Amino acid sequence: MNGAIGLTGAAAALGIGMLIGLERERHMGQGESRACAGLRTFAITALLGYGAMQVGGGLLVGIVAIALGLLVTVAYWRSLSDDPGVTSEVALLTVLVLGALCATNPELAIAVGVVVAGLLAYREKLHHFARSQLTDAELGDGLILLTAALVVLPLAPDRFIGPYAAINLRTICSLTVLLMAVGAIGHIAVRTLGTRYGYAISAIASGFASSTVTIAAMGHLVARQPDNIKVLSAAAILSNMATVMQVGLILGAVDPGLLRHMWGPLMSGAAATALYGVCLMFPKTATGANQPIKVGGAFNLKLALIVTLTMTGITFVSSVMLSHFGQVGVMLTATLSGFADAHASTASIATLAKSGQLPFDAVVGPVLIAVSSNSVSKCVVAWVSGGRRFAAYVIPGQVLLTLALWAGMVLF
Repeated sequence: MNGAIGLTGAAAALGIGMLIGLERERHMGQGESRACAGLRTFAITALLGYGAMQVGGGLLVGIVAIALGLLVTVAYWRSLSDDPGVTSEVALLTVLVLGALCATNPELAIAVGVVVAGLLAYREKLHHFARSQLTDAELGDGLILLTAALVVLPLAPDRFIGPYAAINLRTICSLTVLLMAVGAIGHIAVRTLGTRYGYAISAIASGFASSTVTIAAMGHLVARQPDNIKVLSAAAILSNMATVMQVGLILGAVDPGLLRHMWGPLMSGAAATALYGVCLMFPKTATGANQPIKVGGAFNLKLALIVTLTMTGITFVSSVMLSHFGQVGVMLTATLSGFADAHASTASIATLAKSGQLPFDAVVGPVLIAVSSNSVSKCVVAWVSGGRRFAAYVIPGQVLLTLALWAGMVLF
């Protein structure tokens, strides 16, 4: 068994070395300008790292890395006049470490090796993107997003504070990061696919994270792209497709039998949402759909904070209402909690039905109430983020979705 594991690690190390070495071999040049390492050197280095780890552990790997570093330094100074880059040298040291990692965690080593090979293979495209495509505003927004997601968010305490225990700093930070991420996703999609299709596709995908946040992200773009207000409004409405699908997925995950009573409203709501969104996307005269894309920042941090605080305020009001009036029934609970999140309400209602506390056919009303109250929140967010013109397109779509859901309950 140990022999099989050892052979697996050695094979992984050899594969990593050959993969990265093959890419370096294709770009190492000829004659005196030839790079210091190619296919054979990278493969041997990976096996060297693996063997050193097996024989002497981390200490021997460190000694080998120092010796290899000295050799790489000499080779670098010899070729400094021809190629001042250190990519191959750093890649060689990386291969040594990955070869050693194959002795303990070959899966992780292989994954990292593939990523390194990809970075090396697409260097021209990455250089072109960084120098010609990426703007200063986008770079700044990317740094803000990474700082908020990787530094601020993990440090935020995950507990409820304040009166009525309605405020959670981790939730506030998560919503802010999510709003910025949705804006960035939409920005990338539009840069790639154009305004008409990029916004719609990114909105549906982002809607699975939060349709409310997606609507806010589309709203803040209206100020920068007023000619595309119909396309942005269509994307905001189409984000509700993710909400409808998630409700169905949640009910089906708790108990597939719940879908027998909900398929009519969900299908009606999805059809109405798609029809309204398509009508906005393809007007008779698409004034802004074919205009050049104005490249700017990926998101608006100020707006993200405003929308997050608005959603937090709605949650706080819901908590106050529940605290003063108590649990007067599933309907009231669904209404108040739906203002903040329809999916959490749907999950709790489905759990009640699964446990036998609520008949399966009685889940339709509370679920629709939760989705309807969530639509009210989306209307408020649309007004706050995009102004009156944006809300004038979004609110009728939300009303149509709500009416279609209730009509589906009556007809089916």
